[in-house]
Amino acid sequence: MATEVGAWTAVPQRDGMFPGGAPEEEFADDDVLAEGEVNGNWTPQEKALHEARLKAKAKRRLRRTSSRDSTRESLSETGGESGTEGKIGVGDRKSRMGKGRGLPKKGGAGGKGVWGAAGMVYDYEEPDARDPNYDESSQGDTVYATVVPELDEQELEKMVNPIVQEYFEHGDTREVQALLKGLNLGRKKFEFSSLAVALALEGKASHRELASRLLSDLVGKALSEDDISRAFDKMLKDLPDLILDTPEAAQMLGQFIARAIADHALPMNFLDRYKGRVDCDHARAALDRAAVLLSMKREIMRLDNVWGVGGGQRPVRHLIREVNLLLKEYLVSGEVSEAERCLRDLEVPHFHHELVYEAVVMVLESNGETAVNMMVKLLKAFWETGLITIDQMNRGFQRVYDELPDINLDVPHAHTIMETFVDLCFQETVITKALRDACPSRGRKRFVSEGDGGLIKQ
Repeated sequence: MATEVGAWTAVPQRDGMFPGGAPEEEFADDDVLAEGEVNGNWTPQEKALHEARLKAKAKRRLRRTSSRDSTRESLSETGGESGTEGKIGVGDRKSRMGKGRGLPKKGGAGGKGVWGAAGMVYDYEEPDARDPNYDESSQGDTVYATVVPELDEQELEKMVNPIVQEYFEHGDTREVQALLKGLNLGRKKFEFSSLAVALALEGKASHRELASRLLSDLVGKALSEDDISRAFDKMLKDLPDLILDTPEAAQMLGQFIARAIADHALPMNFLDRYKGRVDCDHARAALDRAAVLLSMKREIMRLDNVWGVGGGQRPVRHLIREVNLLLKEYLVSGEVSEAERCLRDLEVPHFHHELVYEAVVMVLESNGETAVNMMVKLLKAFWETGLITIDQMNRGFQRVYDELPDINLDVPHAHTIMETFVDLCFQETVITKALRDACPSRGRKRFVSEGDGGLIKQ
């Protein structure tokens, strides 16, 4: 027993510490808890609190043990210099929290004022526009590009219709090409051709001629042969609906196809792709019309006259010949409605003064009053319907007034006939009073023979 006491007393002790380095308070708490457990007076809350204390105590012991071990290792590495025992170096980058494996943070690349580990080489990084410190002016020349969104179906029709309608007025394909460059048609580029042809079907022959020229001029520039092919494919499918508005749409579409093939806007094998594959009667009629026109013009690569020559594009001599033919047919048939239809088909409202001029000259060169009365009736009908304007009417009569001396050489009674015709036109309100008064007259005094005493015959 004395030996055991000696052994206990031989062990050096620190103040308040039992052998093993545990504080006296911990052992005292264990005794109190053990005594309470033996007595069996614990409630469930006390038991749970006891277990939590035990877990916390175990964590504290583990933390202290690891901290001591890391301190001992660092001291052993530095040689255990005097005066530094138990202290950690200021420049040490090892964890001081007693956690981890004791290695430097981030491989020695962490800490304030450190730009990375030794020997690390950084690559160039592209500047991020979302960086708050991003400076646009320091990034070199900035290029701005205009992004035009692709048009949908409704916007496409809204933008294309005014362009085509305006083109029918001026006929300049280069302007249309410039306008198309400003539109982002995208995959709907072929619909421009179908819309242009559909508008031409509802218009006049001159509009259809302009539409054919437009397709021919835009191929290879703003449109391709594939775009034109897709446009006509779409129109052949929609032909039953087009006929509701334009009964002759099938024949007209066939003429469009023939003209496009002749102008090399469509591939030569376009008709061959539909052989034996067409179920619609209207589409079959359109394709048959195109095939007939191409077979008739096999030696001619351009069907220039498939729509007739537009009024503004016709030579003056041709227009004069057409006007003369119109008046002669009217004098034979006497049908005012047919003459009016022929004049409208010429589509030359700026050239109607030529019809007035030729009509008055025919009256002067004719014999009898039949031609006079018929021409007055014709001019009155054109005046009342508004087909011939007052400007064109005045211009036509004024041209006759200016050339009346020359006409009088061939027609001696031209002045007399002219005065009679002008009076009839004024009575029918075809011409104005000012125009009637402007009619030239050749005044002549007729004297009697010398036997009458030289008196003027009244």
